[in-house]
Amino acid sequence: MSLVPGRSWRTAAALLPAAAAAAHIGPAATWLPGPRPLLFPGFAGTGRRTHIALTFDDGPDPVSTPRFLDALDGLGVRATFFVVGEQVVRHPAVVRETARRGHELGVHGWRHAPPWRPAFARDAEEVARTVRAVQDLTGHRPRWYRPPYGILTTSRWRAARRAGLRTVLWSAWGRDWTADATPASVRARIAADLRGGGTVLLHDCDRYSAPDCWHAALAALPAVVQDCREAGLTVGPLCEHGPAPAAVIRTAVPGDVLAE
Repeated sequence: MSLVPGRSWRTAAALLPAAAAAAHIGPAATWLPGPRPLLFPGFAGTGRRTHIALTFDDGPDPVSTPRFLDALDGLGVRATFFVVGEQVVRHPAVVRETARRGHELGVHGWRHAPPWRPAFARDAEEVARTVRAVQDLTGHRPRWYRPPYGILTTSRWRAARRAGLRTVLWSAWGRDWTADATPASVRARIAADLRGGGTVLLHDCDRYSAPDCWHAALAALPAVVQDCREAGLTVGPLCEHGPAPAAVIRTAVPGDVLAE
């Protein structure tokens, strides 16, 4: 078979953007909630079987976050709050108060932006910038990273690794960011996937979601904690969650692997 001169090179050049896009967005497969705990237990936040890690995204917010802090105090529970850097610098008092009450702070990016285009330098700078902002306010360096929307890309994963953060998604969520969320629906969705060693995702504000949706999560919180305790599970932050199981299936990323 003869080849037209230059055609193979033109074909390869045309495929390069698609290949680059696939390499960039490939790790987003970890978002799939069904297979994640089995195939990616590290990303699912799988810890010791007698514990549930309780996590909140999208804050801090001066109106809603303090309400969650009060509720958690009443329940005798500590949690991990994944904060957005641009909100950290706008509401430093809320960040300090969250840490003062014994909660853990993780990084949720500088902006709550979609990740579709590769941006290695920008992602690295923004993750590091958020780490510095949290550390400057609390005196503690964050340990955890969760990408906005839970969508992990190669550049965001590498940015987290460069900043010394471990990426953690979740194994159960309340879908509490939607306009039709209710306390009952939030509790039921979490209960459907609640297993010992799991990580629960809720949101402590509505800045990037349906207005006032945080009320559903706040009202559901006592029942969610009760369900965990009735199942013989303790509830706390990721730092008390223990290590993921030793058997972790690793998925290749160009130039590296997704960490266990």
